Amino acid sequence: MKQHDNKDGISRREVIQSLALALAVPGLLRTEPGHAQTPAVTDSKTIANPTPDTVSSGDAAPIPNEIQNSADYYPPLKTGLRGTHPGAFEAAHQLRDGQQPVRIDDTGEDYDLVIVGAGISGLSAAWLYRQQRPTARILILDNHDDFGGHAKRNEFHLDGTMHLMNGGTLSIESPRPYSAVAEGVLRSVGIDAQALRKRMLKTTFYAEHGMVHGYFLDAATFGRNALLRHADGQSWKKTLAHAPLSELARSDIARIEEQHVDYYPGLNSIQKKECLSTISYRDYLLNRVRADPDAVRFYQQRTHGEFCIGIDAVSALECWALGLPGFQGLRLAPGSIARMGPTTSGYADTGGSVDVHLPDGGATVARALVRQLIPAAIPGQTVEDLVTARADYARLDTPDNTTRIRLNSIVVGAKNRNDTVRVDYVAGDRGYAVHGRHCILACWNGVIPYLCPELPEPQKVALKSLVKAPLVYASVALKKWTAFKKLGVAHIHAANAYFSDIWLNESLAIGNYHTPRSPDQPIVVHMVATPCEPGLPGTEQFRAGRARLLATTLETFEALIREQLDAMLGGAGFDSGQDILAITVNRWPHGYAYEYDPLLGPPSAPGQEPYVIGRQRFGAIAIANSDSGGLAYMDSAIDQAQRAVHDLLNA
Repeated sequence: MKQHDNKDGISRREVIQSLALALAVPGLLRTEPGHAQTPAVTDSKTIANPTPDTVSSGDAAPIPNEIQNSADYYPPLKTGLRGTHPGAFEAAHQLRDGQQPVRIDDTGEDYDLVIVGAGISGLSAAWLYRQQRPTARILILDNHDDFGGHAKRNEFHLDGTMHLMNGGTLSIESPRPYSAVAEGVLRSVGIDAQALRKRMLKTTFYAEHGMVHGYFLDAATFGRNALLRHADGQSWKKTLAHAPLSELARSDIARIEEQHVDYYPGLNSIQKKECLSTISYRDYLLNRVRADPDAVRFYQQRTHGEFCIGIDAVSALECWALGLPGFQGLRLAPGSIARMGPTTSGYADTGGSVDVHLPDGGATVARALVRQLIPAAIPGQTVEDLVTARADYARLDTPDNTTRIRLNSIVVGAKNRNDTVRVDYVAGDRGYAVHGRHCILACWNGVIPYLCPELPEPQKVALKSLVKAPLVYASVALKKWTAFKKLGVAHIHAANAYFSDIWLNESLAIGNYHTPRSPDQPIVVHMVATPCEPGLPGTEQFRAGRARLLATTLETFEALIREQLDAMLGGAGFDSGQDILAITVNRWPHGYAYEYDPLLGPPSAPGQEPYVIGRQRFGAIAIANSDSGGLAYMDSAIDQAQRAVHDLLNA
């Protein structure tokens, strides 16, 4: 679900993970406490992990798919609070809190495979399982009202034109080359990343029209609102000339950005990297670079989009690998430090994967998988026609499908029963049970101990320790974007405001889809917020941020969006009351998969990482998600789907 990565060719995750292994204490297993309690759900209906006597022995229960099968059901068009939307999580929270169950009625349905989660991992697992068992009957259950998991599609029709934005996963990219399995899955459903880069017209339209990167300093933090415009090659002294910063802060920012100073004289590259791995970027700037605190504050949110936390909780080494400034004079060798041992040593640089951003981000991949699994649901044959195709949701869950996708279904239990697995779920105010020869839990790791309370305790501890990062992606439809054009900015980074990054929809064209070229035309703007708590350890910031997200109302989100856009763009004539046409807030309390952070201490020994312990097969139940790969990228989700299918079919 990551939105961007290092653009200078350095494989950031390779840098950190390989260095971490080089510094590891063998055999040490790091764990964190369980999830903090999120705000209680006030719905009077309660559920818990159902016991056998909650299952009805009467006639099979009807399947409540009337909403999904209605003619006007099309979730991508929904605005308001999306992502983890109301109705998608309450039953799971009640399960966590040990409340009493609703009645569970057996539907009488039996499948070869029941998958929990219709995200990239769950859909890939269905596709890979079908390659091995072509006649298999598969049911995919998902708690959301749309498939795709974090790969959500936001679709707007403005003045008769389709506008798309990613509601979650931004692109097909990874700090590693895609594995043969992950690349093979994409190619098998019609997505060739290399070929797409050539066919899709990704333009430099904004740059050609003098629109560059902007930096917003808010009045609450810096004394007055100011939008700075910085073009490539422009001196930072000129950029900061009228910024609400002291002369010392402006001078220090220019030094950080432009000067080549070795802040670790006498150390070699490996030693410098080891030092950088033990301190945060904030500490590096304050105590090693000795920058003014106001200058450091200018960089506080630079890591929000990548890590969902600020520079106080991200290592300086991570920030070097990400391409942030202040390291030019250290002359660090490219690539990463690999684990010293009999088979590997020295430096490695994988170069990363092909980076392709489609108009709705990773949602195109989810749609491609669904089209192959259920051809009647989405028309067309190519990626070009897939982008603009309208999915027929009434076709997803019909008895004649060999693969069925059932939405609005919150799974609350998965138990091995002799030669099958019983899966219990809640839809609306009723509970249902289905059965499968195999089951793959392609949901996020933290909920699995509650679905499978019979798991070994060490496995449950490991699963709960992998805390996901919360974030918000807001898609804001504007009547026009003349204010951006007048200010000469296409992307704005806000140093301390609620939304850290705001940008105009990327200029591209594919098939019959293209983004607008005239500032007088409507456009969709992408806004990123990560509600962290500076000063706490990273995982504690995630827990605090998750609770805040779940407690924040749509009205509050909308007010924050309007207030910030008015503050940034008001001087160029923008008026949120007149210029905003629609707002979609994609709220992800459990967003990016957990990735190792060297500031949390030494890593686990190989094979003893929490995500490895957590993903072990349990009877006829396997686990597949990006969490279980320890990487927040699409290729990890696909690779883990392949592993889970292999675990089941080769048990």
